[in-house]
Amino acid sequence: MLAFVSPQVLKLLIAFCENQPLLDWSGPTYAVVLFVAAASYTLILQVYHRLNMLAAAKIKTAVIGLIYKKALSITNSSRRKFTTGEVVNLMSADAQQLMDMALNMNLLWSAPFQILLAIYFLWKELGSAVMAGLAVLLLIIPLNAFVASRVKHLKKTHMKAKDQRLKLLNEILHGIKILKLYAWEPSFLQKIVKVREGEMEVLKSSGYLTAFSMLTLTCVPFLVSMASFGVFVMKNNENVLTASTVFTSISLFNILRLPLFDLPTVISSIVQTKISLGRLERFICCDELDPTSIQTEYLGGHAVGFVGASFRWEKTGCAALRELNLKIADESLVAVVGQVGAGKSSLLSAILGEMEKVEGLIQRKGTVAYVSQQAWIQNATLQENILFGANMIESRYHLVMEACCLLPDLELLPHGDQTEIGERGVNLSGGQKQRVSLARAVYADADIYLLDDPLSAVDVHVGNQLLEKVIGPAGLLKNKTRVLVTNSTVVLPLADQILVMDEGRIIEMGSYEKLLSDKQRFADFLEKYCSKPEEKSRPEAEEMHKKDETNVKHGKVSIGSSQENKGRLLMKKEEVATGSVKGSVILKYLNSFGTFWVTLTMLAYISQNTVSLGQNWLLRTWTDEAKQVQEMAKWIELRDSRLRMYGELGVIQALAVCFGAFVLTKGTLQASRTLHYQMLDSILHLPLLFFETTPIGQLVSRSTKDIYVIDERFHYYLRTWFSCLLDVIGTVVVIIVATPLFAVAIVPLGILYFSIQRYYIASSRQIRRLDGASRSPVISHFSETLLGVSTIRAFGYQDRFISQNKEVIYENLVCYYNNVISNRWLAVRLEFVGNLMIFLAALFMVKNKSHLDSGTVGLAMTYALNITATLNFWVRKACEIETNAVAIERICEYSEMDKEAPWTLPTRPPADWPEQGIVHFDKYEARYKRNLEPALHDVSFQTLCKEKVGIVGRTGAGKSTLTNCLFRILEASKGRIFIDGVDISAIGLHDLREKLNIIPQDPVLFSGTVRENLDPLGSHSDSELWMALELCHLKDFVQSLPEHIHHEVAEGGENLSVGQRQLLCLTRALLRKTKVLILDEATASIDLETDNLVQMTIRKTFSDCTILTIAHRLHTIMDSDRVLVLDSGRVVEFDSPENLLEKGGVFYHMVSEAGIIQNGKAKTTNRRR
Repeated sequence: MLAFVSPQVLKLLIAFCENQPLLDWSGPTYAVVLFVAAASYTLILQVYHRLNMLAAAKIKTAVIGLIYKKALSITNSSRRKFTTGEVVNLMSADAQQLMDMALNMNLLWSAPFQILLAIYFLWKELGSAVMAGLAVLLLIIPLNAFVASRVKHLKKTHMKAKDQRLKLLNEILHGIKILKLYAWEPSFLQKIVKVREGEMEVLKSSGYLTAFSMLTLTCVPFLVSMASFGVFVMKNNENVLTASTVFTSISLFNILRLPLFDLPTVISSIVQTKISLGRLERFICCDELDPTSIQTEYLGGHAVGFVGASFRWEKTGCAALRELNLKIADESLVAVVGQVGAGKSSLLSAILGEMEKVEGLIQRKGTVAYVSQQAWIQNATLQENILFGANMIESRYHLVMEACCLLPDLELLPHGDQTEIGERGVNLSGGQKQRVSLARAVYADADIYLLDDPLSAVDVHVGNQLLEKVIGPAGLLKNKTRVLVTNSTVVLPLADQILVMDEGRIIEMGSYEKLLSDKQRFADFLEKYCSKPEEKSRPEAEEMHKKDETNVKHGKVSIGSSQENKGRLLMKKEEVATGSVKGSVILKYLNSFGTFWVTLTMLAYISQNTVSLGQNWLLRTWTDEAKQVQEMAKWIELRDSRLRMYGELGVIQALAVCFGAFVLTKGTLQASRTLHYQMLDSILHLPLLFFETTPIGQLVSRSTKDIYVIDERFHYYLRTWFSCLLDVIGTVVVIIVATPLFAVAIVPLGILYFSIQRYYIASSRQIRRLDGASRSPVISHFSETLLGVSTIRAFGYQDRFISQNKEVIYENLVCYYNNVISNRWLAVRLEFVGNLMIFLAALFMVKNKSHLDSGTVGLAMTYALNITATLNFWVRKACEIETNAVAIERICEYSEMDKEAPWTLPTRPPADWPEQGIVHFDKYEARYKRNLEPALHDVSFQTLCKEKVGIVGRTGAGKSTLTNCLFRILEASKGRIFIDGVDISAIGLHDLREKLNIIPQDPVLFSGTVRENLDPLGSHSDSELWMALELCHLKDFVQSLPEHIHHEVAEGGENLSVGQRQLLCLTRALLRKTKVLILDEATASIDLETDNLVQMTIRKTFSDCTILTIAHRLHTIMDSDRVLVLDSGRVVEFDSPENLLEKGGVFYHMVSEAGIIQNGKAKTTNRRR
C-alpha cells in the first residue's frame, strides 16, 4: 500500500509547481511525506524478506533431512533405480527449487493485488481509457502461459541431461584410476561433452524464451501506456494530457512493472516446483526395508536361523537364495564357500535384512557388526573410523589395534591415529582399508559378526595374523558368532561349520571332517587345491598366534611403506579465497563470452535505455506543447504526430530488446560451453594424487552449483547490473538538467553510497565463499552415506548419521543466514540513500518551481522515485557479480594447478612398439613428495621377452608403487624405465599407457550395458566379446541375463557380485592386446577353483606377453619364470621360485607361512615349461 503513496504525492507536487503559490509550506511538506513513506516502505519490506527467507530455509532443510532419512531406509532394488547423481540432485537442485518457491509464494496474491490497485488509481487518472491498457495485459497472460508450458518441458529435459552428466561425472571420479591406467580420459570427456551439448540446446531454447519474457517486461508498460494514453486522447478531443496526468500514470505504470515481472516468474517457479515435487515424490515413495521380516527378538538356542527361507533382490526378480534351512550356533565360526555368484554375499545380506524375503522364517539374536567385501571408509580420522561413534576405552582400543595389525601403521601415518583418512580410504592401501574396517567391527563388541571375505585384500602373513588373533578360535572374537565368507582354504579346518553354496542354495553343510568324509564336491575341491600338510589344527593355530605376537612386539611385521602413506597424506580441505575477486576472473568470463557478443550486447542495451529515455522526454515535450496550443486542428495534428512518434520509439525499443536477448543468449552459451570444457579437461589432466586427496563433493559441487551459476545466473547479473547502471546515469542526468543544484548533493550522496557498497561487498563476497565451501561437506557426507548405507544399517547407526547430516547442514545454514542478514543490512542503508535523493530532488524542485515547467518536474520526479529500487538493484547486482564470480574463480582454479605430463608429445614411439615387452628398471628411485624419503630405492631389474614375473612383498613393500611408476602415475626422482629400449619418460602418457595392460585390484565398472563396460570405445565386435567372456568363464552367466551383453549394469556394478565384477574387468583386459600385462591382485575376490581356471586362461591368452603379477595368494605366482621380492621399496631377491626356495631367504619364509611348502618343496600346479 505504501508504494502507491508516492504517485499520489507526486501528483500534488506537480500541481503545487504549476500553481506556484507564494509562502505555501505544502511543497516542503510533500517532500517530507515522500521521504517518510519511502523509508517506512523500506523497513517493512526488509523485515518481511528476512522472515520469508528464514521460513524458506527451514523448508529446504526439512526436505534435505527427509531425503537423507529416506536414503537410509530405501530397499536395494529401489536404490538401483536412482544413480548417485540423481539423488544428490534431489538434495541440491530440487530442494533449492522448493526453497525458491517458498520465497515467491506470497507473490501469488500480492502481485495481482498490486496490479488491481494500480489499475484503480490509473482509472482515476485516465478513466475508462485504462481498460485499453488492461486489455493489453489480458492479451499477454495467455502468451505467458504458453511460455510457462514450454519452460516446464525444457526444465524436465534439462534436469534429465543434468542428472546424466552428474552420473557420468560421478563414475569418472570414482573410476579415475582405471581411466588414467587405460588412457580413456579423452573418450569419457567426449561422453560428457555429448551430454553437455544436449544441455546447451535446452539452454538455447530457454534463452530465446527469455527474450520473449524480457520483451514482455520491457514493452508491456509501454504498450499499456500507449494504449491508455492513445484511447484517452482519441476518445474525446477535450481530453488533454497534462503533466500531472502523464507522470502520475507513468509512476503507476512503473509500479505495475514489478508485479508484471514477478507473476510470470512465480508461474514459472510453480511449474519447476511441480517437476521437482514429482521427482521427490518418486524417491520418497520408494519401498523401504521391512524391519519385521527378521525376528530380531528371538531368544532361542542359536544365533541365526533360517527355516524354508527364500530371498530375492527385486520384487519382480527371481529368488537369489532358495530354500535355506540353517541354524548357526552361538559363539561358533561358520565358513561360507562357493564359486563366484553362488550367493555367499547374498547370504550375509539376508541375515542383515537387506534382501526381500519371499517365504520362510529368519531369526537373529543380538547385535550385528558387518565387514563388507569392499571396505567402506569414512572421510574422518583413523580413530573415528574405528570407534564409529562408540565411546573411547583405551585398553580395548589398543587391544583391537594390535589384533588387527594396525599399531605399526600409526608410526607410519603422519599424525598417527589422528590422521585424516580420505574419501573411500583413498590414502590407505587395500589391505589397510580392510583392516580398519575389521577393527571397526571388532571394537563394536557385537554379538554376531558377518565378515565378507576380509582376508582377500591382505597378504598371507597378515591374513594369518588376523585369522589367529581376531577371527579364529584363539582370537578376540572367539566368544562371538562369526559368519565368514572366504575363498581361503587355510581357515576351513578352524571352522565349526562350513556351508557350501551353489546357485543360491546350500548344497553341503557340516564340519570340516564331516564334509571330507562325505567325499562330495567340497572334498573333491579340497583334494585338488589343498592338502593335509597345509591344514592347521587348532593347537598349531594357537602356536602360530604366539609366534606372531612375538613378531609384532619386536617390530618384525612390515605393515606399510612409510613414504607411500606420507606421500598420500591428508584430504585437502576446500580452500576459501580471501580478498576481492580479481578482475582477471571477470575478464576470463568475458573472453569466453566473446568480444563480438559483448560489444553487441552493450550496444543493444544502450540503445534500449536511450529509446526509453526518449519516450519519456517526448511525453514531457508533448504536455508542454499541449498547454500552448489553442486551436483544435493544431491540437489534433500535434496529438497524431506525437502518438505516432511514441509508437515508433516503442517498436525500436522492442527490436533492441529482442536483439539484446538474442546476442546475450549466443554469448552465454559460448561462455558456458568453453568454461565447462576447460574445467573438465583440466580435471582429467590432474595427477592421480589430486583425486586421492580431494573430496569428490568439491568436484561435484563445482560441476553442479557453480556451473549452474555460469549457465543461468551470471549473465543475468551482468545484464541487470549494466541496465541498472544506464538507468542510474539517465536518472541523475534528468534530475541535474531539471535542477542543476542537485549536482552538489550528488557528491556526498555518492561518497556515502560507495562507502556502503564497498563495506558490504567485502563481507558478502567472503560469506558467499564460505557458503560455497560449506556446501561441499553436505554433498560429500551424503555421497559417503549412500556408499556405506549397508554398513550403517548393519550397525544400527542411522540416527547418528542423521544427526551428523543435520550438523553439516547447520554449518551451511549459518553462512546462508549471514548472507540474508547482510543483504537486509545493505537494502536498508542503500534505500535510505535513495530516499534522501528523492527528498532532496523534491526539495530542489519546490525551491526552483518558478524556473521549472510542470513537465520537467514530473519527468525528473518520476525518475527520482525509481532511484531507490534502481540503486538497490544496482549494488545488489554488483555484489552478485563479484560473489558469483567466485564460481568462475573456483572453476578456473583447476586450470592453474600442476598437471601430469602431456598425453602426447611430438616424439612418439613406433606404431608397433613394444614388440618384445622387455621391461628394464635402471637405478630407479621415486618419491611421493619432494620432501619425503624415496618410496622406491635404487630399483634395478630387467625382464626377458615374454617372461612371467611374480612380484611379492609384505603389505606396503612398494608393489603397487612399482606399478604406479611403470604407468607414470608416479614420476621418477632418479633413474629411468625402459620398455624395449624406449625411455618411457620421453614419450607422452597416452602413448605409454595405451601400450600397457593392467587388471587392477579394485574392480571398477560403470553404469551402462555389459558391452559398454567391456568395450567403452566400441572397437570390438560382439563375437570378440563373447569369446573373451568364454575365456573368463562368464559366458554362461552373461547368457543367463535377460538382455545378454546388453544387460544394464547398475552404478558401480552393484547388481553383480564382487567376484563377477573382477571377472568382467579381466574380460576387458583380454580384449586389450598389448605386450606387457600387469596383474594387481586380479583374482583376490574369486574362489580358488575359478582362480585356477582364470590363471590357465591368462597363461594361454597372454603367452606371448610379458606378465608382471602382484599377488597375495602366493600359489598364483609359484609357476612364474622369476619372482621379484620387494621390502621397504628395495629389491631384495630376484630369481626363479626354485632358486629362491633353495636360498631360504625372504621368499622362502613367505611361502612357508602360506603353507605351500610340502616336504621341503613348493607345490606348483600347471607349471609352464
